[in-house]
Amino acid sequence: MNARPRKRSLTLRGHRTSVSLEDAFWDEFRRIAAQRGQSVNDLAAEIDAERIMTSGLASAIRVFVLSEVKAGR
Repeated sequence: MNARPRKRSLTLRGHRTSVSLEDAFWDEFRRIAAQRGQSVNDLAAEIDAERIMTSGLASAIRVFVLSEVKAGR
């Protein structure tokens, strides 16, 4: 597993963007999306809509994944 962040492409509400995430966060993010019956794009858009604009999307995804793991989901 790669500990360095890698660029991942996403489409949020019809607009292409990318985030740099480590494999462990990306894998867990994909697992959570699948468990919820969502695509990674839809879940990322949900996180993007709720995040404080001073934080980046990649950071918001990491915090989301951490909180989900801590909650046992």
